[in-house]
Amino acid sequence: MQSSEVIRWLIIIGLPVLCLVLYKFILRVFFGLVIVPEDKIGLVTKKFVLVGKQELPEGRIIATDGEAGFQAQTLAPGVYFGKWFWQYEVTFQSFTIIPTGKIGLVLAKDGTELKAGTIMARRVDCDAYQNAEAFLRNGGQKGRQTAIMTPGSYRVNTFLFEIEITDMTSVPDNAVGIVTTLEGQAIETGQIAGKIIQNHNNFQDADAFLNSGGYKGLQEQVILSGSYFLNPWFVKVEMRQMTEIPISHVGVVISYVGNDGVDVSGAEFKHGNIVSKHQKGVWAEPLGPGKYPINPYIMKVEYVPTTNLVLNWASARSETHQLDKNLSTITVRSKDGFTFNLDVAQIIHIPSTEAPKVIARFGNMGNLVTQVLEPTIGNYFRNSAQDAEVIDFLKSRKERQESAKLHIGRVLEQYNVFGVDTLIGDIVPPESLMKTLTDRKIAEEQKVTYDTQMRAQETRQALEKETAIAEIQKEIVKADQGVLIAERIADAAVKKATGDANSVRLQANAEADRMKLMASGEAEKVRVLAKAEAERTELIAKADAEKISLTGNAEAEKILAIGKSSAESYKLAVEAMGGNNFTQLKVMESIGAQQVKIMPDILISGGDSTNGPIGGLLGLKLLEQLGNKQEIPKVENQ
Repeated sequence: MQSSEVIRWLIIIGLPVLCLVLYKFILRVFFGLVIVPEDKIGLVTKKFVLVGKQELPEGRIIATDGEAGFQAQTLAPGVYFGKWFWQYEVTFQSFTIIPTGKIGLVLAKDGTELKAGTIMARRVDCDAYQNAEAFLRNGGQKGRQTAIMTPGSYRVNTFLFEIEITDMTSVPDNAVGIVTTLEGQAIETGQIAGKIIQNHNNFQDADAFLNSGGYKGLQEQVILSGSYFLNPWFVKVEMRQMTEIPISHVGVVISYVGNDGVDVSGAEFKHGNIVSKHQKGVWAEPLGPGKYPINPYIMKVEYVPTTNLVLNWASARSETHQLDKNLSTITVRSKDGFTFNLDVAQIIHIPSTEAPKVIARFGNMGNLVTQVLEPTIGNYFRNSAQDAEVIDFLKSRKERQESAKLHIGRVLEQYNVFGVDTLIGDIVPPESLMKTLTDRKIAEEQKVTYDTQMRAQETRQALEKETAIAEIQKEIVKADQGVLIAERIADAAVKKATGDANSVRLQANAEADRMKLMASGEAEKVRVLAKAEAERTELIAKADAEKISLTGNAEAEKILAIGKSSAESYKLAVEAMGGNNFTQLKVMESIGAQQVKIMPDILISGGDSTNGPIGGLLGLKLLEQLGNKQEIPKVENQ
């Protein structure tokens, strides 16, 4: 009784406890319970089929109709019954997460075969590859898929789909993406890139591109800076810098794609076709300064300067544009056989409206320089130098420069280029010729120097002469004043002598006759001495003048002026006093200066009226006056 009660209570209490402990096992075994966590999905593998079709169709690996094998249908998070462990194997799989900035590339392991010539499977309606059964039933193809998975979480059946996570495509600023598609129809014959297809969102919708007839290979269309959901199995993107046309330039576009256009250059231009925009050929409308998203594989942009362009034919000089880097100094030969070098600078201008014609004719600016400017300018100066000698060429540099400007300008007009100016730089004649010219020039300059020095010496001589004249001018003035004083003294002496003569005429006649004879002798003596002195002075002056012929003329003139002044003074005195009176005066001055006694101090006699007492007194008075006259000069000299 007691043991049966124990068993009953054990069953009543233990069975529920056992069920609580082993509920998962019991539910899984007896009810086929499967619980899928909220962050997982269940991948179902059916081991066998009890009733119905057992094997999958040939070539298939995913079951859609209950066949044994990997099931297309997955188990979302939740509770499921009837999935007994002996018939089903359920594998929990985490959600497929595509991080921000990434995309998911899908590879389908099952589905229909791809069409011949295609490498990617087209999109089908399958809830972003979360419904494997819909994918297979809607005709999904195996292989790489055109559609991608954007950032997010997905319940993907990894039995059917393999997901590869990769980066989004980013095009940096100031760059363009050059697109090459790996799927599509073949590019048309005669074209090098696929035409632009609309409404595919910059190649992000591969199916829209393909359904619209997109071409495989290089594309005309480019993508600009930004981030794109591009399938790298569908497109390859190459980053290139945008085409920048600097200020003072235009860009002439040479397009290698597009329809064959009508030539708009006119009948006169016969050097290539110039077409409208977006047609194949050289575009008539150049691009102005700025940045352009140009595909360099289908278009080429030639830069053409629109400002004045300087080109140097000089070995040691080159402009920043480098178009003249291969130009060098021009070597020419003159008419007289000398070889010499000269540097030339050519200034040209290409209007923006003429730039397409220049490119259509030459292809680029470098060809313009090498095919036209270099031979034209070089040959012109070589021909010009052969018509003249080196010296003439140097002397006529300005005229030859003007002639070169006109000639080269006319030639360049034929090539749609305007010649602004032609400048001749350094001219380097032969060294031997330059030495000859230098020696000649030095000789000419020395001659000029010597002539200048000679004129300076002549000027100096004239200055010294004038200086000497100025120096003796004082003596001349002094002599003139002396003459005037002498005239006054002579006048006074004459008047005084006249009075004295009248007062003593009777007493002094005899004495006067005597003194006249003596004065005549003394005058003759003075005259002879004066003449000898004059001759002596003249000889000395001539000798000095001969000795210093350049500077002595002034001194000679000085002496001559003094002599003339003295002679003039004597002449005026003689004319004023009379010859006899002047002679008497000079005799009396000599007697007084030498203190010669010509008669006794006192001579008084009687009887004779002539030599009486009165005569004696007159003699004393005369001696007194002579004494006083002798003292006057002494006082003046003091």
